[in-house]
Amino acid sequence: MNIKTFGYEYARTLREQLTIPSNLSPQKINLQSKACQQNDIESHWFFYWCQEMKIPVTYHRKLWEFCYILQALYEYDLLTPGRKGLGFGCGEEPLPSILAAYDIAITATDLDPTASAAQGWIETKQNMSSLEKIFRPELCTKELFTKNVTLKYVDMNAIPACLEGKYDFCWSACALEHLGSIKNGLLFIENSLKTLVPGGISIQTTEFNYLEEEKTIDNKETVLFRKKDFEQIAKKLTAAGHQVAPLNFNIGSCVLDKFIDIPPYYSRVHDIAQEAHLKLLVDRFASTSFGMIVKKAV
Repeated sequence: MNIKTFGYEYARTLREQLTIPSNLSPQKINLQSKACQQNDIESHWFFYWCQEMKIPVTYHRKLWEFCYILQALYEYDLLTPGRKGLGFGCGEEPLPSILAAYDIAITATDLDPTASAAQGWIETKQNMSSLEKIFRPELCTKELFTKNVTLKYVDMNAIPACLEGKYDFCWSACALEHLGSIKNGLLFIENSLKTLVPGGISIQTTEFNYLEEEKTIDNKETVLFRKKDFEQIAKKLTAAGHQVAPLNFNIGSCVLDKFIDIPPYYSRVHDIAQEAHLKLLVDRFASTSFGMIVKKAV
């Protein structure tokens, strides 16, 4: 607990020393398929999307995932009115609201509440039981939200045919590692492309077991993908004519890239938001977030 406390305090000190400009604007950075890094958190593109979401900059991988997805959408010129987007496993994340504010039609999906309750997702606020749960009035007017956001319950292991070929982009933020196996997760990435129009963009973030080449967690409630798993699906998709943003497995070399957070993530000692949660221990494996961008074949 002492080591954990020092890590959190160090991250808090770093955050307080950050100089965040007030006149930020979005910028294209040639975003790759990549792992979460401390340098990302300290970059202007990350600052910008935190400001857009009205969330304080924090060294937290979940916030990185949201910013990564928004940055990818910006780089592919998808944050424009009239676009259509599909979110998988949305839970109570802010993305449907902020995307609706761009006047983009969003289909927000999640597992049926009955199934989610059985898996504990509702109790931990990781399931979207109604549209009211994901409406963020600070990000979007009620008028635009009502106009643009619809709710559909979808099993990511069985994407319904009625969603195929309709969307300019789709995304999920740390959802595909909960599909039962590494095989199912990789199949979902492939199947997500079926929901897109030609040239559409699939953006997925998930767990990356970055220290092990072979040993990992598979066939459980949460699985961890290895470098070779991402390489495998990238090779398969490329062979099918799709474009995968270059894979970058560098996990960073700054102090917080080497700090591996451990449970309990919430405790009486740390009664504030997690301040140093870029890398974490899942069972006995070090993991971080990894984002993958795929452009569907034209």
